[in-house]
Amino acid sequence: MEIVDLYDKDKKLTNMQVSRGVKVPKGYYRLVVHMCIFNKEGKMLIQKRAPHKHWGNKWDISVGGSAVAGETSGEAATREIKEEIGLDIDLTNTRCNFTFTFEDGFDDIYLINIDDIDLSSLILQESEVIDVYWATMDEILTMIKNDEFIMYYESYIKLLFEFRNAIDMYSE
Repeated sequence: MEIVDLYDKDKKLTNMQVSRGVKVPKGYYRLVVHMCIFNKEGKMLIQKRAPHKHWGNKWDISVGGSAVAGETSGEAATREIKEEIGLDIDLTNTRCNFTFTFEDGFDDIYLINIDDIDLSSLILQESEVIDVYWATMDEILTMIKNDEFIMYYESYIKLLFEFRNAIDMYSE
């Protein structure tokens, strides 16, 4: 059973933890991470979730998951990418691009531009991911409308695609 750290409203680590899946106490928050991997054509790598998972057999953004106790956001992102699709991308010292909040947590979003990945070379974690595909924004929006993709807001998907171009905007 995984244990997750709890944070306060300002995203500061507290000394509290809960088992994953246990309701987070009011006033505390957990940390999840999502990584959106884009290729040079501007397509996003998407994954099809395993049938037994929440939102099973639906497509989702590249990679996502919960940070476990003791992990930073970047460490969780690095681990999840390796576990789910077999890529070695080190995000341990990388700051997320932005954070969304939800009822009982923080969702750190990483936008990653990478040279083309040969999808057949990826090692999928079969208990989590059953397929991967390079998709355009329009394809994803159509999949959402057809109930084939997790029900994200259209504006959220558009934001991810728009901000992929701003990743290095503030780099020296």
